[in-house]
Amino acid sequence: MQRTVSYSRTILSQTMPISMANSAGNIHGGEIMKIMDSAAGVAAKRHARSPVVTARVNELEFMTPVHVGDLLICTAELIFVGRTSMEVLVTVEVENLQVEAPPTVALTGYFTMVAIGPDGRPKPVPGLIPETPAEKRRYEERKKIYLERKQAASSARQ
Repeated sequence: MQRTVSYSRTILSQTMPISMANSAGNIHGGEIMKIMDSAAGVAAKRHARSPVVTARVNELEFMTPVHVGDLLICTAELIFVGRTSMEVLVTVEVENLQVEAPPTVALTGYFTMVAIGPDGRPKPVPGLIPETPAEKRRYEERKKIYLERKQAASSARQ
C-alpha cells in the first residue's frame, strides 16, 4: 500500500501565550519545537496508522522570531519514507494578528518518526507517492540523505 503526501498533511495552529515567552516577549525555541514535534507526530501517525516516536530532529532553521499573541501555523508533511521511518518536513508560519499582512515563514525543520508495532518494535509503513514536482524533488533530496546516513551508520558499525 502507498499513500500520497496530501493524505497525511497536517496543520496545527495556535496563538502564542505569554507562558511560552522569555522576558523580551519572544517565544522560546523549545516551545515551538514541541509544537513542531506534535505536528510531525500527527502527520506520521496518519500515514502509518500506528503509534510513532521521534527518532531524530534535523536542520531546524529559525528565520524570524515569534512573539506573544502571534498566530503560529505548523504544516507537517511527509517527504520521504523508508521501511519503518518517515521523514516529515514541518514549516512554521507566523502571523501577527494585529496587522493586515500575510503569514511569514518563521522556521522549518525535518523530523524522523518511526512507526511502532504492538510489540514495541519498529514496524513497516506504507510507501509514499510524491505527486507534485516540488514533492518529487524533496523526495529525491531526502532519499539521498537517508541513504547516506544508512551508509555512514553501517560503516561506523564495522
